[in-house]
Amino acid sequence: MTVVVRLLLLLLLLLQLSLSNSLSENEALLELKKSFTNAQLLTNWLPDTDPCQSKWLGCICFAGRIQRLHLSDLGLSGKIDVAALQQLQGLRTISFINNSFTGPIPEFNKLGALKSLLLSENKFTGEIPNDFFAPMSSLKKLWLSDNKFTGQIPQSVTQLSHLIELHLERNQFTGPIPPLKNPKLTSFSLANNLLQGEIPSSFSSFNASSFQGNEKLCGKPLNQACPSPTTNESQIALSTASNSNTTTMVGIMVLTLIAVFVALTIYSGSGKNDDGKFNMLEKENLDETVLPVRSRSSSKKSASENSSRRGGGSRRGSQHGKHVNMGDLIMVNDEKGSFGLQDLMKAAAEVLGSGGLGSAYKAQMTSGLAVVVKRMREMNMMGRDLFDAEMRRFGRIRHKNILTPLAYHFRKEEKLLVSEYMPKGSLLYVLHGDRGICHAQLNWATRVKIVKGIAEGLSYLHTEYSTYNLPHGNLKSSNVLLNENYEPVLGDYALDPLTNLNHSSQTMFAYKTPEYIQKHVISPKSDVYCLGIIILEIMTGKFPSQYLTNGKGGTDVVQWVVQAISEGKEQELIDPEVSDNSNSETIKQMVELLRIGAACTEADSNQRLDMREAIRRIQEIQV
Repeated sequence: MTVVVRLLLLLLLLLQLSLSNSLSENEALLELKKSFTNAQLLTNWLPDTDPCQSKWLGCICFAGRIQRLHLSDLGLSGKIDVAALQQLQGLRTISFINNSFTGPIPEFNKLGALKSLLLSENKFTGEIPNDFFAPMSSLKKLWLSDNKFTGQIPQSVTQLSHLIELHLERNQFTGPIPPLKNPKLTSFSLANNLLQGEIPSSFSSFNASSFQGNEKLCGKPLNQACPSPTTNESQIALSTASNSNTTTMVGIMVLTLIAVFVALTIYSGSGKNDDGKFNMLEKENLDETVLPVRSRSSSKKSASENSSRRGGGSRRGSQHGKHVNMGDLIMVNDEKGSFGLQDLMKAAAEVLGSGGLGSAYKAQMTSGLAVVVKRMREMNMMGRDLFDAEMRRFGRIRHKNILTPLAYHFRKEEKLLVSEYMPKGSLLYVLHGDRGICHAQLNWATRVKIVKGIAEGLSYLHTEYSTYNLPHGNLKSSNVLLNENYEPVLGDYALDPLTNLNHSSQTMFAYKTPEYIQKHVISPKSDVYCLGIIILEIMTGKFPSQYLTNGKGGTDVVQWVVQAISEGKEQELIDPEVSDNSNSETIKQMVELLRIGAACTEADSNQRLDMREAIRRIQEIQV
C-alpha cells in the first residue's frame, strides 16, 4: 500500500511539474521575444492579448492556434528560444529569413512536426550534425541558403521523404553530395559552395544552375567529365574552373554580349545572325518556373498580318519623328532619368529568370536606379520605324497600375525592353514563393487592393488598346508586379500583335482559354478569363494548374470552385490565412469575390462576364 501511495504522489508531482512548465501561446511567444535582440518591430506582442485575435506581427493562425511564424526581414538577432517554440503545438512553419542570427543552427530538430523551416539570409555558422534532420520526417521545405554553414551536407537532409524544396546555396559546405532518396524534390540548389566529387545520378534531372559555383564538382548535369584517378590535380582544377559560373557572372556576361551585338549592328549594318556571340545564350531553359525568382518576362508575325488578322491597333509610324540612333538604347520615358548602354555595362548584373517570351536580367546602375532588361527573341520582323512607334506609344502610358517601359533597343533578331525594377517582385512570388513578411502581409485588405488595382489597370488597357483582340494577352500572376505599397503594376501587355503567332499561341496565357483550345478564337474576353484565374488564385492561395504547360501539378482552381459553388461550400475554399478570425460580413465579401472569379472563368465566353461588368462588380467589394 505504501508503494502505491508513493507512486501516486510521484505521478501527481510529475503532473504538477508538467503543468507548471506548460505555457500558453501568448506566454511562449513572449519568452521567444525575450531571446531576441533588436525586437523593436514586435510592438504588438503584448501581455494579456491573444496572438491570433490581436493579429500579432508574423503570427498566422488556424482554428485559433498559431500555425505559421513568419519573422522575416525584421533585423532580429540573439538566440532563438526553441524551448518556447515547443509550446506552440500547432506550429508547422517557421521563417527567420533575412535577419542577423549567428552561431550554430538552433535545435529546430526538437520540433518534429515542422513542415517548413526557412532560415536563409542570416549569419549561421558551423557544421550541422549528420543526423540533425532525422527527427523532422514531416519537413517539406528547408531553406538554409546565404549563411556560412561549413562541413558536409548532412545525409539526413537527402533522406527526408516528404521534402519538395531544398536550398543550401551560397554557404561553405564541403565534401561530396549525399545521394537523394526523395524523388519529390522540385525546387533545389547547392550552388556556390565548396562541394566536390561526382554528382549522384539521383540529381541528374536538375539544371546545371543548381550546382554552379562548386569548382570541384563533376558529372551530369554539369557536362563536366569526372577525372580519372591518374589525372593531375592542377588539370582538374583548371577544367572544372572553366565550367563554373555564378549567377552574377552570367548577368555580367549577358550585358557584355549586349555591347558586342550593338557594335556589330553599328559596324556591319547587315542584321546578320551573329552565331557564337550574343546568341550563345539561345539554349537557355525558357520554361517558366514558380520559385524563387521575383520577376518574370513574357513575348509574337509581321505587323501588318497580325494587325489585320487579330484586330491589331493603329500602327503610327515615326518617319516624321526625330532620327533614331540604333547603336544605343532609345529612351521612351525619362521620368527616372536618361541612361545608355554604357550605363548598363557598368551596372552590377543579376539573372532574374526566364519566361515564355524571353529572359530577364536585373541591372543596378551607379546612379542608384535598378532596371530589368528583357530579351524578347520571338518578336516579329516589324521594321524599325513601326517598332519605334509602338515603343513610344508604350512610353506615353501614365497609369499607376501599368508598368511603363523606360527604353528599348532594336535588333532584327531580338529586342531589348528596359523597365523599372520592382523590389517586391511578382504576385506569383509573394503568393507562392516568398514565405516571409511579404507573404504574411497579404491580408484581406491587401488582396482586395491588389485585385482592384489589376482591374483598374486592365480597364485602362481595354480603353487604350480597344482595337486589339487581346489588350493585355498574357495576364497571370507572374506578370503582376507589386510596388512597395502592394499596389499591383501590370507588365508584358499589348505584345500579341508584336510577337510571332506560332510562339505567342504556345506561350501567352490568353491562348490557354477554353475558346482558343476548342475553336482557336481569341477576344477581349480572353483577358477576362485570365483575370478570373488570378482572382481565384488570390482567394484560394492555390497555384493554378492552368499556368502549367503540361497540366501536371497545381490545382485546377476553375473546376474546384465550380464544384464548391454547386455544393454551397465556397467558404471552404478561401485561403485560411485571410478567412480565419474574420467576421461573417467579411466572409460574405470574400465569397462574393470568389464568385466573381468563377463568373470570369466561364468556359462559354458568351456566358462569361465582359471586362466592364467584371470591373464594376470588383469595385463594389468594400473592405
